[in-house]
Amino acid sequence: MRAFFDRELDTVATFWRIYRRDGAALAFTSHDRDLTFGGITHRAAPGMIPAAIRLTVELSNDSAEAQGALHHDSIREEELAAGLFDEAAIEIGAVDWITLDHSTLYSGQIGRIGDNQTQFTAELRSNKSLLERDLVPRTSPTCRAEFCGRGCGLSAVRFTTFRLLDAIDPETNRVRFGGLIGENYVDGRLRFLSGPQTGLDFGIIDADADWLTLDRPLLAGTVTGTRAELREGCDHTFATCAGRFANSINFRGEPFLPGNDLLSRYGQP
Repeated sequence: MRAFFDRELDTVATFWRIYRRDGAALAFTSHDRDLTFGGITHRAAPGMIPAAIRLTVELSNDSAEAQGALHHDSIREEELAAGLFDEAAIEIGAVDWITLDHSTLYSGQIGRIGDNQTQFTAELRSNKSLLERDLVPRTSPTCRAEFCGRGCGLSAVRFTTFRLLDAIDPETNRVRFGGLIGENYVDGRLRFLSGPQTGLDFGIIDADADWLTLDRPLLAGTVTGTRAELREGCDHTFATCAGRFANSINFRGEPFLPGNDLLSRYGQP
């Protein structure tokens, strides 16, 4: 691999690649024309700027940030708001735009995204951020296990259904699937299997009969008849775990453990 930093950087440009969770891959370069290398065409995007990248040998997360104009035809404001770029994998590197020698300098995941109507900024989390997870369970009155995940013990297949979208209300982020008991899906998730938001997980935050309210905007192009995967939800309380799911043996919480309010209570005369 050719070294970039032993000479003047007069033919070096920045490139970055974004791999979204819906399967779409986008690639850009700070050069003034498109560059194709590594089997990927990187579109010229001089308005997109990665900030300084700090790499260390320590276990703390390496910091990086990217910003760019919202009017770029590959990254639009409505797509950012709809969550299409949430937790997308990202690679940033340097490329010689004459020889096309290139090297990846940073890899990680997109974290928090903000915009001010004219440009966006994206916080980038390196792979070291995985080491920051708390591996020691903490006490909590609610269950810490993911519903139908590790520690829960329930089968995801049992609580997952596939339906066709019957109706949509984009102004209130609501969708309707006939025949559902909507309240069972609160705190659950929905994933469209076709359309502009294919593969993106929506949280279900409320229900009214068979209408479900989603936690993020719906893009234009999501139409009735769209196939979706829905999974029921759980509020992680002991009452729900025992009463609705008969799964109290796997409850990962301490509902009867006294809280800090009891410890700070004054003694009674």
